[in-house]
Amino acid sequence: MELVYIFHSGFALLGDGFTVVMDYYMDSKEYGDDGVPHSGILHDGILQREGKLYVLSSHFHPDHFNKEVLTWREKRPDIIYILSKDILKHRRAKEEDALWLRKGEEYVDETLKIKAFGSTDVGVSFLIEAQGKTFFHAGDLNNWHWMDESDEVEWKRNEKYFLYQIDYIYRQVKEMDVVMFPVDPRLGNEYMRGATQFIDKIKTRTFVPMHFTPEYDKANAFGKIAQEKGVEFIPVTHSGQIIKL
Repeated sequence: MELVYIFHSGFALLGDGFTVVMDYYMDSKEYGDDGVPHSGILHDGILQREGKLYVLSSHFHPDHFNKEVLTWREKRPDIIYILSKDILKHRRAKEEDALWLRKGEEYVDETLKIKAFGSTDVGVSFLIEAQGKTFFHAGDLNNWHWMDESDEVEWKRNEKYFLYQIDYIYRQVKEMDVVMFPVDPRLGNEYMRGATQFIDKIKTRTFVPMHFTPEYDKANAFGKIAQEKGVEFIPVTHSGQIIKL
């Protein structure tokens, strides 16, 4: 299998006979002034792959759900859309556009299983089981503590909620093969805190950073911590990067 980093928190998982596009925001090349995406790895190849095509979005924020994905059905009427129910609640799509999941719900077919877990912002995170491996896309699940700006009571409350969410996951899933998780430098000095707490709690074989645009060096600095804890770290260096799994 291959994992393709598209942009921001957008990935595509390429397996035998299936493709999963997660949290598409924009393609590996930026949009033009007219709002039309330039050619990129997704439009130029991934969307044309043979086999089943699944599209996942973890929540309604525009950097995780781009309504453009709904137009892909014009060329690929067989697409299976699996979206967080808050997208429907915020009227970003219609009920008939997708299958809708909230925390604790799942989708299963003969190719894969997708379970929705919680978030510390809005929407959900996704655990995908396919070809004997597990892949976790965190969406906006993170320790959004903002401790450089917030008082201690506020950031500790946020942290407590994050730890509750990963405890909920741990009770059902003790280990994961591949984790895509935010390493967002906007949080300040402790921006790697949530990622560290996650891999401390849940055994992670391979970690891929996301939600750091465009500070690659700061996101990849987490590699040292991950490797010290026995986790394989995949540095992300550019949009369109193909990661062999």
